[in-house]
Amino acid sequence: MTRLLEEAPRKVGKLSEDEQNGIACRIPETPEDEEAWGKMLRKNPAKLRKLAAKALDRSREDSRRPRFRLDKISCPLNPRNFFKRP
Repeated sequence: MTRLLEEAPRKVGKLSEDEQNGIACRIPETPEDEEAWGKMLRKNPAKLRKLAAKALDRSREDSRRPRFRLDKISCPLNPRNFFKRP
């Protein structure tokens, strides 16, 4: 098990019951969503090309914007914690 996955239950355990339930509801959906996307893109390669072109365009736009240095990247389970400073 990865370190990040080991930390996840500890972080989730500190959340309110509603927030924990919200996260718990999303976990089973993730593999199903991935499979649905895979099936859709295998059936329609043109859709994949369109999504890839859109991502490249967005990447080019983003490359023109100012950049900020991130010394440490984390994967916060609670979006409200994303902008908290250590």
